[in-house]
Amino acid sequence: MEPAERAGGGDPPEPGGCPGPGPRAFVPQKEIVYNKLLPYAERLDAESDLQLAQIKINLGRAVQLQELWPGGLFWTRKLSTYIRLYGRKFSKEDHVLFIKLLYELVSIPKLEISMMQGFARLLINLLKKKELLSRDDLELPWRPLYDMVERILYSKTEHLGLNWFPNSVENVLKTLVKSCRPYFPVDATAEMLEEWRPLMCPFDVTMQKAITYFEIFLPTSLPPELHHKGFKLWFDELIGLWVSVQNLPQWEGQLVNLFARLATDNIGYIDWDPYVPKIFTRILRSLNLPVGSSQVLVPRFLTNAYDIGHAVIWITAMMGGPSKLVQKHLAGLFNSITSFYHPSNNGRWLNKLMKLLQRLPNSVVRRLHRERYKKPSWLTPVPDSHKLTDQDVTDFVQCIIQPVLLAMFSKTGSLEAAQALQNLALMRPELVIPPVLERTYPALETLTEPHQLTATLSCVIGVARSLVSGGRWFPEGPTHMLPLLMRALPGVDPNDFSKCMITFQFIATFSTLVPLVDCSSVLQERNDLTEVERELCSATAEFEDFVLQFMDRCFGLIESSTLEQTREETETEKMTHLESLVELGLSSTFSTILTQCSKEIFMVALQKVFNFSISHIFETRVAGRMVADMCRAAVKCCPEESLKLFVPHCCSVITQLTMNDDVLNEEELDKELLWNLQLLSEITRVDGKKLLLYREQLVKILQRTLHLTCKQGYTLSCNLLHHLLRSTTLIYPTEYCSVPGGFDKSPSEYFSIKDWGKPGDLWNLGIQWHVPSSDEVAFAFYLLDSFLQPELIKLQRCGDGELEMSRDDVLQSLTIVHNCLIGSGNLLPPLKGEPVTNLVPSMVSLEETKLYTGLEYDLSRENHREAIATVIRKLLNHILNNSEDDTKSLFLIIKIIGDLLQFQGSHKHEFDSRWKSFNLVKKSMENRLHGKKQHIRALLIDRVMLQHELRTLTVEGCEYKNIHQNMIRDLLRLSTSSYSQVRNKAQQTFFAALGAYNFCCRDIIPLVLEFLRPDRQDVTQQQFKGALYCLLGNHSGVCLANLHDWDCIVQTWPAIVSSGLSKAMSLEKPSIVRLFDDLAEKIHRQYETIGLDFTIPKSCIGIAELLQQSKNPSTNQAMLSSEEIKEGLKRQQEKNADALRNYENLVNTLLDGVEQRNLPWKFEHIGIGLLSLLLRDDRVLPLRAIRFFVENLNHDAIVVRKMAISAVAGILKQLKRTHKKLTINPYEISGYPKSTQVLAGDRPDNHWLHYDSKNIPRTKKEWESSCFVEKTHWGYYTWPRNMVVYAGVEEQPKLGRSREDLTEAEQIIFDHFSDPKFVEQLITFLSLEDRKGKDKFNPRRFCLFKGIFRNFDDAFLPVLKPHLERLVADSHESTQRCVAEIIAGLIRGSKHWTFEKVEKLWELLCPLLRTALSNITVETYNDWGTCIATSCESRDPRKLHWLFEMLLESPLSGEGGSFVDACRLYVLQGGLAQQEWRVPELLHRLLKYLEPKLTQVYKNVRERIGSVLTYIFMIDVSLPNTTPTASPRVPEFTARILEKLKPLMDVDEEIQNHVMEENGIGEEDERTQGIKLLKTILKWLMASAGRSFSTAVTEQLQLLPLFFKIAPVENDNSYDELKRDAKLCLSLMSQGLLYPHQVPLVLQVLKQTARSSSWHARYTVLTYLQTMVFYNLFIFLNNEDAVKDIRWLIITLLEDEQLEVREMAATTLSGLLQCNFLTMDSPMQIHFEQLCKTKLPKKRKRDPGSVGDTIPSAELVKRHAGVLGLGACVLSSPYDVPTWMPQLLMNLSAHLNDPQPIEMTVKKTLSNFRRTHHDNWQEHKQQFTDDQLLVLTDLLVSPCYYA
Repeated sequence: MEPAERAGGGDPPEPGGCPGPGPRAFVPQKEIVYNKLLPYAERLDAESDLQLAQIKINLGRAVQLQELWPGGLFWTRKLSTYIRLYGRKFSKEDHVLFIKLLYELVSIPKLEISMMQGFARLLINLLKKKELLSRDDLELPWRPLYDMVERILYSKTEHLGLNWFPNSVENVLKTLVKSCRPYFPVDATAEMLEEWRPLMCPFDVTMQKAITYFEIFLPTSLPPELHHKGFKLWFDELIGLWVSVQNLPQWEGQLVNLFARLATDNIGYIDWDPYVPKIFTRILRSLNLPVGSSQVLVPRFLTNAYDIGHAVIWITAMMGGPSKLVQKHLAGLFNSITSFYHPSNNGRWLNKLMKLLQRLPNSVVRRLHRERYKKPSWLTPVPDSHKLTDQDVTDFVQCIIQPVLLAMFSKTGSLEAAQALQNLALMRPELVIPPVLERTYPALETLTEPHQLTATLSCVIGVARSLVSGGRWFPEGPTHMLPLLMRALPGVDPNDFSKCMITFQFIATFSTLVPLVDCSSVLQERNDLTEVERELCSATAEFEDFVLQFMDRCFGLIESSTLEQTREETETEKMTHLESLVELGLSSTFSTILTQCSKEIFMVALQKVFNFSISHIFETRVAGRMVADMCRAAVKCCPEESLKLFVPHCCSVITQLTMNDDVLNEEELDKELLWNLQLLSEITRVDGKKLLLYREQLVKILQRTLHLTCKQGYTLSCNLLHHLLRSTTLIYPTEYCSVPGGFDKSPSEYFSIKDWGKPGDLWNLGIQWHVPSSDEVAFAFYLLDSFLQPELIKLQRCGDGELEMSRDDVLQSLTIVHNCLIGSGNLLPPLKGEPVTNLVPSMVSLEETKLYTGLEYDLSRENHREAIATVIRKLLNHILNNSEDDTKSLFLIIKIIGDLLQFQGSHKHEFDSRWKSFNLVKKSMENRLHGKKQHIRALLIDRVMLQHELRTLTVEGCEYKNIHQNMIRDLLRLSTSSYSQVRNKAQQTFFAALGAYNFCCRDIIPLVLEFLRPDRQDVTQQQFKGALYCLLGNHSGVCLANLHDWDCIVQTWPAIVSSGLSKAMSLEKPSIVRLFDDLAEKIHRQYETIGLDFTIPKSCIGIAELLQQSKNPSTNQAMLSSEEIKEGLKRQQEKNADALRNYENLVNTLLDGVEQRNLPWKFEHIGIGLLSLLLRDDRVLPLRAIRFFVENLNHDAIVVRKMAISAVAGILKQLKRTHKKLTINPYEISGYPKSTQVLAGDRPDNHWLHYDSKNIPRTKKEWESSCFVEKTHWGYYTWPRNMVVYAGVEEQPKLGRSREDLTEAEQIIFDHFSDPKFVEQLITFLSLEDRKGKDKFNPRRFCLFKGIFRNFDDAFLPVLKPHLERLVADSHESTQRCVAEIIAGLIRGSKHWTFEKVEKLWELLCPLLRTALSNITVETYNDWGTCIATSCESRDPRKLHWLFEMLLESPLSGEGGSFVDACRLYVLQGGLAQQEWRVPELLHRLLKYLEPKLTQVYKNVRERIGSVLTYIFMIDVSLPNTTPTASPRVPEFTARILEKLKPLMDVDEEIQNHVMEENGIGEEDERTQGIKLLKTILKWLMASAGRSFSTAVTEQLQLLPLFFKIAPVENDNSYDELKRDAKLCLSLMSQGLLYPHQVPLVLQVLKQTARSSSWHARYTVLTYLQTMVFYNLFIFLNNEDAVKDIRWLIITLLEDEQLEVREMAATTLSGLLQCNFLTMDSPMQIHFEQLCKTKLPKKRKRDPGSVGDTIPSAELVKRHAGVLGLGACVLSSPYDVPTWMPQLLMNLSAHLNDPQPIEMTVKKTLSNFRRTHHDNWQEHKQQFTDDQLLVLTDLLVSPCYYA
């Protein structure tokens, strides 16, 4: 039973029971509880107070002194570290101040992007636990965030390369908004709606933007009394929009995310019932499951499908409540998709299904936790009426368990199934665990199906905790534990690695949860036990047996994995990867078992493992390691008893074997000696206090063996030394039992069964810590003095050159030194020395924080760390000068240097992997339902230990001292040495060191760059490469080449470019070429625009002052004086000036570099690439660079030209002059007042935006008086609050300027583009082709020309005009593309030209375009389409009337053949589509023009017309609150079409396509005309399936009967186009989403067609029905009449005279039964059985000539229908055997001898039954009686023909 909840959920005063040191000065918000359990917990309060006070003072100072960097950044980083170490251990006032300060900092507009991300991440962390601060404590404005998102995610300049943002910025910003959302003011919702509603134009990209903004910004967690200011303002509007969109545009998924969040935050306050069928239908569609045989998926259904995670959250939030509707639908959903989970099914939809299965239980558990167990906070609680009841939970578990059990064995998903089961078992163990066990026991018996075993075991591991703790729901659970453990033992199998690993995990999981104590004796002593407890008591007698059998299995495993002779010779040091995993699994499982044993069982096990280890001699690499691990595990659990056995034995053997001095010099040592050394070195990894008894013996052994000649021998001895030092000096817990105090009490006083599966109690953990005593420390120093000192003296003399040592001796000494160092890392104080000054000036202190980690350093002793450092540096110098090829020693020296710098008792990578595995174990065993850290005790202890290690590893922001400087320089020297392996290892250590010390990179960069200087003669190629690698960095650490800081890149970038002239550089070496490529690529990938302006606004400074004054904790530091503040301001201005100077300096140096003579082209390209990164939007590029880029437009290399084109486009944007805007009132212009409610679409007040050929501005006066609105979306949905348009011509910047009026930068561009030679060359280059057949219209080039015509209006037209005329006439692909790019740039660039200039422009362009369109080719029509579409984008259509009128002249003139016609339409469509809803008149004109031409003969023109029609009718949408459109409407069009198709509707016979593909003379008959028209209409319907927002169902229905008639039945590609299209069209239409009111209409048509005389039509109705029902499942289920109709339809068609139709009806029936749309009820079954009994007429002898054979008699049809019906029922449950199945099979078998086609059907049904039930036949057999089985076997086994 769970312990009763603690009242109020508060925490008891102090864990560990120690009273606090008097009351705290403040109440911390939420601290990390694990800190209170550390052995030095009492010191932490003072430590954290001091740190917090420092952070507040210094952060406040930095901001007031305007010092964002280094001060501000340094101290915000310290704050992050503080939170990682202590949690949110500060008062609420401080919490709010920190948030406000960071919010102000983050939203500084000009803030450098990398700083913004740093501040944002910290802010997210501060806001993470939203229950800590309520809306009353904190309010944050939303606009600064909106401005930031708009500026960064929708940047106007990023695509021109004027801003470089990192990839992560999008996620950071969205998370930031999400974290601030709960604190937005009350009126935020209304303001947001007003801001973003005007963007909601469904045909425009802005719709996506609006919905994205709604999704991330709208607050949904307001309290109920404010709902009218929250979601009620928008809910109806947005859900209405969602319900009415049918074709899944991209933003639909984002609406779902918003609704999911809304539902979760407001459970019980929104009535979702009216929407439930629609929601579930759409979720089911979103899974994209395959239905029917020949299905064509609309591609966007795949890309835009809902995110399953959000769909799950939505479903979970709607569950419960009075109506139970959601649960009903959820059950329906799982019923309909269960069969897809069967392991034999596979496809790309499987991932989604698995995710659904895994997320849903998890989400329900989270909701239950929130409703029942979570501490109440300020967030709105769920009202009691809508909380989940126990019945709700049971229903939920029952509806999902079936698919989960199927998914257990799926090819990909047993992991997801295990996670689902873990969560389900928390809710209802009695429903979940028994079926899992039913599958597990057989799987443990089988040998042939290992996958089944691994799958079931991983699922049982998931439910282990629920199984073992039993509880009131499932009391018999624990009785399964022992049988499971015993049966799992054979899984420890040396031949099957994965089985072995899962078995280890299984055994370890169960033994962690259960004390292995034999309680059988209690049965005699007590009689108050329950039945289950009695059963368990008697079972626990088997524990000892289990432990011993497990050990035997492990010994077997070890003996089979002994290293074979063959590998012995190849000297492989390491185990293979698999072996090391098995080793880990074995040792951790064994150690868990022994930890959990009672003393008696332990002693037996100990004796057994001791005997095993001394009776064999193992090789030390594989088997030896495993045995030693097992021994270590035993010794760790009970050190005293175990050491008594092991130490004396090992010591005596070793002493005996080393008696003779010859042994010391042997190269190969005796196996026994090595094995005993290995064993001894492992068993000393135990509680140090227990080792002190044996110190004399152990020291003796060390003295004997440390200097063995054999490398293996002295390495093992060094391990012994290392472990002795670690055991005595580190802090660590000494036991991990699942119950504090262990199990060595007698069963009568301690009844361990009560503790099965019990969580550890955080407040009484009772951790036994090992804290080094003075004796241990003294022993450790004794070891160091005895063994480290002599080695150091030797090495010192060797380094001075006084003593000659062989390489092996040096290596041996270094090994001893290294082991001493890593053994005593936390005894030795860090290195001391003078700090390196003047790296960065700062007015704030940047000192490092010292954390106490449990030991006071003994400063009276010599610091061995410093001694080692001096000796090693000297030795290193000696080796590098005299014997650089001694790489083994160098490897060790590198390790030693790394550890000298950083090692304080634990390594970062080990810590990271332990943290990872801790999280994995926690996940696999946690109880998400109750929460409250109810983990098992071992996990909690582990977590406290990790907290201790985290403190020892916190080294950020260390001071950079001389000694560090020297060692990092040594590492640099090693990183550039001659041997690649040495370089590699040194570089890794070098990067780690760079990350630890403040600002040391600035000190090191010049030294690295020395190696790249072109004027140095003495650099070798190896040094050159090493230096490049040092610049490149590794994937996780710093990249020196690209620190985001002007001072650094000003040095590195130019150096990289000029290194091309270095003697050591050779482009012949591929490795060097690759390095430069990587460097350039990494800089480009990681570069983020570096700030030039570091000003801090006033608003921040006020908060900083408050922060500095805040008390508790505070330090007594005076406020800043005005002099300091002045000085700060002055420095900040200098910093801005410096940044600017550095920027220009860098540009100039790079230009110098690139322009050097003899520079290889590769480096020129790198340099130009770096230059192009330096374009910015707040600063124009220096003139010299502008000239450089403009000249390079005509560079020989295409790479350079491309970079120059982008750069010049960016420069032109920088030089753009601002255009004045003014506010207008749209209602005044239209003369109509504002309407009260939201109405979208064509309204009187936006009518003036429409294109109207009567009122086109054709004169200067009309032009200047027109009010042009360029953006297409304004005014469609609503008008913005502040509608701005461009002011009149006279207020705009002057046009037609002469050269004198231009700025210098503009003159450079002007001079080049006025020069005919330059332009000619440029055009020649632009009309070359780059990659044949791959080139497309290039937006970069378009931007270049647009910029030129925008900034210089028509100054260059005279030079360009002849080129344009020449290019247009040339029909080559690349020349046409070039002219299309220029023309698009011209049209878009002429936005602000005066009327005269524009008119002249069109006089030039219209003839050009006419020529171009008549020369259009297959290769270029795409480019012209893009050109016209680009030209029309975001332009008022009235400005482009010349273009539209020209395009509409006569698109289908027939000149140039059908192809040119199609292309013209394509181009026209591009232009009109961009104009969306503002050109109804043009659309009407086009439609009128096209209608008579719909009977086109040519296929390409038909396809194009179909596509154009889609765009014409796109604007006719049926969205809510939308007025009927002024553009053409579908219903009217369809009516006219149907009139023309009449002749086809009336005929009954098959429609053949007999239209010749050339235009016959004279009028064809109506019928042929009809067929041609129909082909075009099909193209239109197919095109619109994927593009329009809503499908015009009612109209399409009228065409359905016709399609049914045409569509072919077989799959055959040889059919003509008409039939293929009809089939495809039906497939697409059947997948469409239906509105509920359309259901009866569709069924009406289907019923009518089912009576048709064409059997093709009747057949196709069925295929259509299958898909349609599945894709609209819940909408149909919600309508009872519809279900009845469909049932009637199918049963009628089962009796169809045509065999194919009957069979299809049966298939459809079985499909609908399978997805539980129809149920197999008794009326249906009786109906079929009656049909089966239909008597067949007697066969008459007929004369051979009679024709009667072909038509089956009515009786046969009926009888066949009955058989088909029964067969459909059988096939509808392919994976199980329901109760009615056996009888049905018997009934069917009676018909085996009926005439064909019945016999065939029965055979097919039976063989299918056999195929699908074959896998689990053993299980399925149980459902049949013996007689039935006999009959079945007879039927299923084919008869033998030879009998």
